[in-house]
Amino acid sequence: MNQNTVHEHRLTLPEVLEMLQADGMIDHAMAEALKIEQRLQGNKAHPLVLVDQQKWRSLKSPGRLLNLDGLSEWLAGKCGLEYLHIDPLKIDFTGVTDIMSSAYAARFGILPVQVSTREVVIATAEPFVREWESELKPILRKEIRRVMANPDDISRYLVEFFNLARSVKKAASKGENTQALSNFEQLVELGKSNRQFDANDQHIVHIVDWLWQYAFDQRASDIHIEPRRDLGIVRFRIDGVLHQVYQIPMTVMNAMTSRIKLLGRMDVIEKRRPQDGRVKTRTPTGQEVELRLSTLPTAFGEKLVMRIFDPEVLVRDFRSLGFSEEDQARWQQMTSSPNGIVLVTGPTGSGKTTTLYTTLKQLATPEVNVCTIEDPIEMVEASFNQMQVNRGIELGFADGVRALMRQDPDIVMIGEIRDLETAEMAIQAALTGHFVLSTLHTNDAPSAITRLLDLGVPAYLINSTVLGVMAQRLVRTLCPHCKKSSPITEEQRLTWRALVSPWKSGEPTHLHHAVGCLECRMTGYVGRVGIYEILINSPEIRKQIKPLTEIARVRDLAYREGMRPLRISGALKVAQGLTTLEEVVKVAPPVDEI
Repeated sequence: MNQNTVHEHRLTLPEVLEMLQADGMIDHAMAEALKIEQRLQGNKAHPLVLVDQQKWRSLKSPGRLLNLDGLSEWLAGKCGLEYLHIDPLKIDFTGVTDIMSSAYAARFGILPVQVSTREVVIATAEPFVREWESELKPILRKEIRRVMANPDDISRYLVEFFNLARSVKKAASKGENTQALSNFEQLVELGKSNRQFDANDQHIVHIVDWLWQYAFDQRASDIHIEPRRDLGIVRFRIDGVLHQVYQIPMTVMNAMTSRIKLLGRMDVIEKRRPQDGRVKTRTPTGQEVELRLSTLPTAFGEKLVMRIFDPEVLVRDFRSLGFSEEDQARWQQMTSSPNGIVLVTGPTGSGKTTTLYTTLKQLATPEVNVCTIEDPIEMVEASFNQMQVNRGIELGFADGVRALMRQDPDIVMIGEIRDLETAEMAIQAALTGHFVLSTLHTNDAPSAITRLLDLGVPAYLINSTVLGVMAQRLVRTLCPHCKKSSPITEEQRLTWRALVSPWKSGEPTHLHHAVGCLECRMTGYVGRVGIYEILINSPEIRKQIKPLTEIARVRDLAYREGMRPLRISGALKVAQGLTTLEEVVKVAPPVDEI
C-alpha cells in the first residue's frame, strides 16, 4: 500500500479489520463481532489497541498472538514504513523534546525519537496523517524520516519524555551555574562549604521518582549516577551488563544525589568521604523494594550507586536459582546438619546473598532462632533476627557474633569472614553446637580451605567444623522468546571440549544462541541463573587438610567424590539450552587438570 496515494485521514477500525481479513489473519465473523462491540461501547482507542484487546490468534500463523507490537510491525510493513520499538534507554529525551512542543506532538500523536545533524526521526501510529511533516520540515531545516511505532508506547512516552525534559530544564535553570569540579582538591573544598542544591525541589523529586520507577521496569539490579567533566551520566546494570541511560546537567545530577542521600538518611553536606544508606520504596505494581545506597568521592564529584534488592528473592526456591537435582541434594546434605560451618564463595555480585537468604528462609521455622550479622542488612525479613555491622561504634562481624552467642541462636549467618577474629568466632559458634553460614571471596570451592589457613585458622579446627563449601557464579539466560538452536560449529566444538576437559562427556549436536527481540531489548538474554561447585568435607578430604595443604590434591579428591566444577555446571546449562558457551567461559574459572 502506497501511503502517498492514500488521502489524509486517521486510521479507522473497519479499515484495519479489512486489511487483516485481506491478509488472512482474521475471518469475517471476528471482524463483524468487533465492529458491533465497538459501536455499542463507543471505545475511542486506537484501532490497533482495540484489536489487541481481543487477544486473537492469527488464522494465518496458528498460535501467534495478535499483540500490539506485532500488529504495529505488520501495519508498518503494509504502509512501507520502518517499524521502531521505542526503547527509552536509547533515546536522548532532552534532545528530542527540543524539536517540538508537547502540545504539537500530542495533537498529531507523534514522538521525536532521534536527532542528528542531517535528519530527525519521528515515530507515529497514524501512517496516513502527514500534515505535520510539511509544517515541520521548513522549521527544522532537516530531513524528516517517519517510522511506525506502538500507539501505546507513543502515548506513554509522549507524556513521560516531555514532563521529564521539562523537569530537567527547570531544575538546571535553578541550579548554581558553577563549572564542573576539575580535581579532587576542589571537591574537598566544596564539601567543606554549606552550599547545596535544593534537593526537595519538585522537579528533582519528579526526576528521582521517575528514575527509580523506570529502573524497576527495566529489571535493573543497580543504578549508577556518575559525575563526568561536563555532565552527569546515569547507567543501569541489567542482567550483569551496564547500559548508559541518560546524560544530565551537573547541577541536576548534584541535586538528584542530594535528594537520594536525604531519603537514605545520609549526611547531605559531607561529600569528602564514602557513605552508606538505604531507602525503601515501591515498584509500579506496589511491591516494596529495598535500595542500598553507596557514595564515593571521585575526581569530578560524588558518585552514587543504588543496588536494588529484588523482593522476590525471599520467596524463590532452589530450582529457580539454578540448582540441579544433584546440586540441591548436596547442598541440603550440608545445610541439614545441626551444627558446623557452611561457606559460600564467589566474587561480588555472584548471587551469594540470594543463596544464603533462600537457605535461611527455608531453615527459619518457628522452632529455631535464626540470627544474622550483615554489612549491611541487604533484605529485611521478619523471620530472621538481623543485626548490622556499625564500625562507628566498633561493632564488627566478630563483635556481632560474640553478642549473638548470648542470644540463644540455633542458626547464625555471618555476612563475610574477612579476618582471623571473625573466623575464630564462627568456629567457636560451630564448636558450641550452632549451625553457621557465611561467605568468603575465593575463585572456587577448594580455595576456601587455603583461604582459612591463610587467615590463621588451624587445620584441625577446619576439619572439625567446616561441613562444606559452595562456589557460585551467575550466567545470563537466553531469552525464551527468540533463542534459536543450530548445529554445533567446529569452533564451538573446540570450545566445548576445552570447557568440559578432562571430563569425557558427550558432545551436543546442536546449541542454542542469542538472537534478540523486543522482549529482551535485542540483547538475546533475559535474567540470570546460578552455576555451582559444591565441595562436601568428607572424611577422606579431611585427611588432606593439613597446615601445608596441597590444594590440588584436595581438588582432585573432591572431583572424584562427585564435586562438579563451575565450568561443568555451566556446560550442563548450555546443553539444556539455558545459556551460551560464551557466557560460561566468561564467568567460570578454567578447570584444573586432574
